[in-house]
Amino acid sequence: MITAIQDCVLVNQKNIFYKHFMYSEECRDTIVLLHDSLGCVTLWRDWPELLVEKLQCNILVYDRVGYGLSDRMDTTVRGKNYLTQEAVFLKAFLEILGLERVALFGHSDGASIALLYAALYPQYTSALIAEAGHIFVEEITLEGVRSAKLAYETTDLADRLVKYHGTKVDDIVKAWVDTWLSPEYKDWSVEDKMSNITSPLLFIQGDLDEYGSLDQVEKTIAKAQGPVEKVIFSDIGHTPHKECKEQTLDVVVSFFKRYL
Repeated sequence: MITAIQDCVLVNQKNIFYKHFMYSEECRDTIVLLHDSLGCVTLWRDWPELLVEKLQCNILVYDRVGYGLSDRMDTTVRGKNYLTQEAVFLKAFLEILGLERVALFGHSDGASIALLYAALYPQYTSALIAEAGHIFVEEITLEGVRSAKLAYETTDLADRLVKYHGTKVDDIVKAWVDTWLSPEYKDWSVEDKMSNITSPLLFIQGDLDEYGSLDQVEKTIAKAQGPVEKVIFSDIGHTPHKECKEQTLDVVVSFFKRYL
């Protein structure tokens, strides 16, 4: 029987909301889901439950600082290395929960954090899936962010996000947009860090991804030192786990069954 625990835990003086879906207390494997730049626990929909059932493992999903039900961010100004800092924060969070070695499944910003976590802590990473991740800045990425900014200002996107993030919505959008569009961020790259990844890696991307080209995939898997796989979905954009859910679920489950 699946047990779902939800709670908040204090990490670096910030309350972090999480849900832990437990297949069994004896289960050896835990997969951590990492949301995108505007996401949260709730926006993973039924993915945690589906993965628990199909993989018979434990699933942990959490709201990063500023998102969902976690505490508000102190400032919308982010450093150039904010994604690396999120990977370090994740390690501290997992230590508090008593989780040493985990698998990771991240989307977009969450995928970049997963890749950086695996690069920083290879001995604590059993396997990882990066869906539409970024390891350097491309013009297509910046165009995607500009389009999202315009949608936030001119459509009902803000109203739709409020129910997930409450009064924190303006902050998370500003932090995301201002960081990626700042002149200082244009040369951000963690491509060289990918050679530290030794755990099995699957990179998933749609060939119509509006935030990144397939160079993100190829340059990541070319550097990684462990077993690498890629799945490119045709006629799919930035969110395969929503746009072609069943196919993505099959790929994710197959990968983790082989390596966990």
